[in-house]
Amino acid sequence: MKKIIIYTDGGSRGNPGPSAIGIVFCNEKGQKIKEYSEYLGDSFTNNEVEYQAVIFALKKFKALYSKKLAKNSEIEVRSDSELLVKQMNGEYKILDEKIQLLFLELWNSRLDFQKIKFKLISRDKNKEADRLVNEALDKESRTQKLI
Repeated sequence: MKKIIIYTDGGSRGNPGPSAIGIVFCNEKGQKIKEYSEYLGDSFTNNEVEYQAVIFALKKFKALYSKKLAKNSEIEVRSDSELLVKQMNGEYKILDEKIQLLFLELWNSRLDFQKIKFKLISRDKNKEADRLVNEALDKESRTQKLI
């Protein structure tokens, strides 16, 4: 079985406001394999984009490495979002309707993997994913000013 560590982060300036995600794939030794960032739009909350970051990461993993490898992989999602991690681990209820839909999408995507663990980490251990979020937001902000 292959173990992949995925650092995820989502950020919204304004909450809701301009939003982006950042994802870093690492091997079991913690060595970076790939990284991604994407601007998502202007009307998401921090909690929504935290979920969207994990959903994007799992879809990207399957697209890059195949569904077959996903079935034989242990994924450890590391996030600084207490809400996301505790909801995915069954410790917090999901009251917001938008988050309920994202939770269901994420929960169902777990079926494509052998094992997925959600681990809460401090922000200082999630700096790379956070950097990617801010780069995507800054890039979009510069693009909008030029138009």
